[in-house]
Amino acid sequence: MLSAIDKKILEEVADLHEVPQGAYNIRRNGEGAGRNTTANIDIVTKKDKPGIDVIIKPGTKGESVHIPVILSEGMDDMVYNTFEIGSDSDVIIVAGCGIHNSSSKKAQHDGIHEFFVRKGAKMKYVEKHYGEGDGSGERILNPKTIIEVEEGGVAELEMIQIKGVDQTKRDTEVVLHKNARLIVTERLLTNAQQSAESNITVELRGEDSTAQILSRSVAQDDSKQLFHLNMRGYTKCRGHIQCDSIIMDKAQVSSIPEITAFHSDAQLIHEAAIGKIASEQLTKLMTLGLTEKEAEDTILQGFLK
Repeated sequence: MLSAIDKKILEEVADLHEVPQGAYNIRRNGEGAGRNTTANIDIVTKKDKPGIDVIIKPGTKGESVHIPVILSEGMDDMVYNTFEIGSDSDVIIVAGCGIHNSSSKKAQHDGIHEFFVRKGAKMKYVEKHYGEGDGSGERILNPKTIIEVEEGGVAELEMIQIKGVDQTKRDTEVVLHKNARLIVTERLLTNAQQSAESNITVELRGEDSTAQILSRSVAQDDSKQLFHLNMRGYTKCRGHIQCDSIIMDKAQVSSIPEITAFHSDAQLIHEAAIGKIASEQLTKLMTLGLTEKEAEDTILQGFLK
């Protein structure tokens, strides 16, 4: 039975107001709290370690899978999830972890998600991280995402963390085969003493594979952020990295875009920018009647959309 706090966290990390329709697996404090499968999507508990196998039949269209995790104080949770995205399917997978910590004990979730996007399949993967609670215990999230996209496949990733996570390290590794496509949108906000590290490595191994990475972040107060975006082209391919950050107060941001070409027809571009909010933007909004704080919040919300 989900509590009011559980339901609030589900809404934050998976946009769910109630138990979702379709396939889902809800994990709460290291244990299953609900599961449903469909004719085209099966969810099986791993036998050798904590986690699940999500198996999507070839040709499945217009279906979704929700796999949220809810964590409380004093928990140290680790899962290994594997996703088989059948050929010519088109699905949405919504993951995310929400931590409610009102104690002095830390709460930590580490997750390894491995995806196999088969030939001609399309997957959109949404991962949201959220923390809340007035305790002094840390809220820690460390996701690792490993993706292989076969010929003609598409993987679209939306990775969001905008509130309440004290410490995070995100590792994302992607291999693209012939005509495969990757689109990554990362949005991150840190404040207070929070720290965040994001490492993304993309290998374009197949001819005419393409990759686009857009990372946007806001660092406030005394928080620290580190981004290492690495793209490697091994054949005729195209890749683009753009990493933009707004820095405020006494925060620190380090952005390290890296591109490496192993073929003369690899076209790779990287861009990185770190800066503060432009004063003319604040002034313009304040002339419309907003306070400085309201104007600042409006700019940040637009930047992280």
